[in-house]
Amino acid sequence: MENYLIAMGVSAGIYALMALGLNVIWGMAGLVNLGLVGFFAVGAYVSALLTTTFGLPIWAGMLAGMLAGAATGVVVALITARLRGDYLAIVTLGFAETIRMVADNEVWLTHGSDGISGIPGPFRAELTPTQFNLVYLGIVAALVTVAFFLFERLSFSPFGRVLRAIRDDEQVAAVAGKWVIAYKVKAFAIGCGALGIAGALYAHYTSFIAPDIFVPLLTLYIKLSLLAGGVGSNRGAIAGAVLVVTFLEGTRFIIPFVPGVSAVQGAALREMLVSGFLLLLLRFRTQGLVPEAHSHLSPTAHRPLKEATHA
Repeated sequence: MENYLIAMGVSAGIYALMALGLNVIWGMAGLVNLGLVGFFAVGAYVSALLTTTFGLPIWAGMLAGMLAGAATGVVVALITARLRGDYLAIVTLGFAETIRMVADNEVWLTHGSDGISGIPGPFRAELTPTQFNLVYLGIVAALVTVAFFLFERLSFSPFGRVLRAIRDDEQVAAVAGKWVIAYKVKAFAIGCGALGIAGALYAHYTSFIAPDIFVPLLTLYIKLSLLAGGVGSNRGAIAGAVLVVTFLEGTRFIIPFVPGVSAVQGAALREMLVSGFLLLLLRFRTQGLVPEAHSHLSPTAHRPLKEATHA
């Protein structure tokens, strides 16, 4: 039970990293991205291949996974720079499916449907399974903390305010002299970098990845996390990720008490419970658990004028 709870914590941390990345792309810049799992897979495969095939250190593999996710985000952003709304959503969804099909068919590179096994984890050989899980939970928590503070700084920076201006009215931002496409590309790069390192963390924790892991359902869960927590809020992204993981895992213990339900029906019932819970949450908390702050001025701007002048 202890290892199970720790594994839930690791999953919640990985979801939180992905939700933070999505918050930059969607919550701040207003860009609809349904290809989250594709960037997640890029980070996972790059880190796994570099550490298993080429023998690079784990930290180098994770860094490469993050950079690969960011670089892939730049390419996708440049291709879709002038697309909006449903068109952007369809293209990014197609991108994620393309990544999964490439991983499934390019056996020479990704081992196809057999996947990549034996992915090293930090100190895995020297620690017991429980100790490894605790250490990895600490690593994930530290990375989530660093990402949160960096994205909070980004949120209050001039760059973050321009992203929100683009989200609210792209034409007005362009008239104000902002190079809209460049900001969109940067938002994609930053957000997809977080998705890439989340994928690398997943690969080194489970020690195995395969194409059938990277399905669109994972994208849906991350979108649910941000919706439940509060679109545009970094605190909300983390709170929503923890809530979604807790609810997803908690329903496992409810289904066995439902009479006359098969395993397949139980899985469908779990999805229905998650959907119903989200509808109830958004009915009574339309802006999520931790709504986006109305003011995004710098922290010093909230101080009295006289105090700010003498600071």
